[in-house]
Amino acid sequence: MHAITIPEPGGPEALVWAEVPDPVPGEGEVLVDVVSSAVNRADVLQRQGFYNPPPGSSPYPGLECAGRISAIGPGVTGWSVGDEVCALLAGGGYAEKVAVPVGQLLPVPAGLDLVLAAALPEVTSTVWSNVFMVAHLRPTETLLVHGGSSGIGTMAIQLAKAIGARVAVTAGGPGKLARCEELGADILIDYRQQDFVEEIKKATDGAGADVILDIVGAKYLDRNVQALAVNGRLAIIGLQGGTKGELNLGALLTKRAAVTATSLRGRPLAEKAAIVAAVREHVWPLIADGVVRPVVDRTLPMYDAAEGHRVMESSTHIGKVLLQAPATA
Repeated sequence: MHAITIPEPGGPEALVWAEVPDPVPGEGEVLVDVVSSAVNRADVLQRQGFYNPPPGSSPYPGLECAGRISAIGPGVTGWSVGDEVCALLAGGGYAEKVAVPVGQLLPVPAGLDLVLAAALPEVTSTVWSNVFMVAHLRPTETLLVHGGSSGIGTMAIQLAKAIGARVAVTAGGPGKLARCEELGADILIDYRQQDFVEEIKKATDGAGADVILDIVGAKYLDRNVQALAVNGRLAIIGLQGGTKGELNLGALLTKRAAVTATSLRGRPLAEKAAIVAAVREHVWPLIADGVVRPVVDRTLPMYDAAEGHRVMESSTHIGKVLLQAPATA
């Protein structure tokens, strides 16, 4: 098969479409013929040499895919060759074939194009596990999403609105904020022009956000705590603004607030399977009913993954950037 390889860390040009050995499904795995994958920030970090795949996983980038099952490994039940699926991966999505643990498989939601299904596994798993399973967002509460126009952000807006929460977003510029508003965001904050702490306080009569989903990390840590409501929950899922910050424990104690930080890629298989099962139970019906949809900025040929990375790093996109395998492009 062919896959995007990284012979040496570097810029987008470090991504090389090359012939590599076919994967073989092991115990509890299936082989998927990949139709499409998607670009995630973690792929950029891996390309730069900062985020190696977990031991035993594929060396190729790509944390999600959609395609068709072409082979069944030992011990797998409930799935058949030919089934159309999408999947959460620890790596290997930028390839024509990938072996997937059965607990990380999802059926393609009813009525959704197979190519577009690759936009779902990573964002739905990340948002559902952090906003709902960890932070326990409830109806009528306020969720603040940093990076509201990103793949994560566009999904978080839709899922929070689906359960009856109020949604605030930060994004850069009127175009991105307008798209967030179309998806249901109630409070629009241009982080280039406005202070999100002031704006969220103003919009909530001084109360603050009940849950904050943060992709920035250290740079926003103190201000996120300031923006939290009493009994608020800060969920950190990204470190674009650095890894080390000062935490005001006094403010945290006063607000009886909580800070959590999670990653998804390196979790044990059982934990990933539990998250995927929850996504299938709670999110997939919303997608089938048209309440929640993937937001896709563009679809590129998989062999041109370098351009996908350039788009990601430019931060000009809204939603997901997809990569389509050559045989299906």
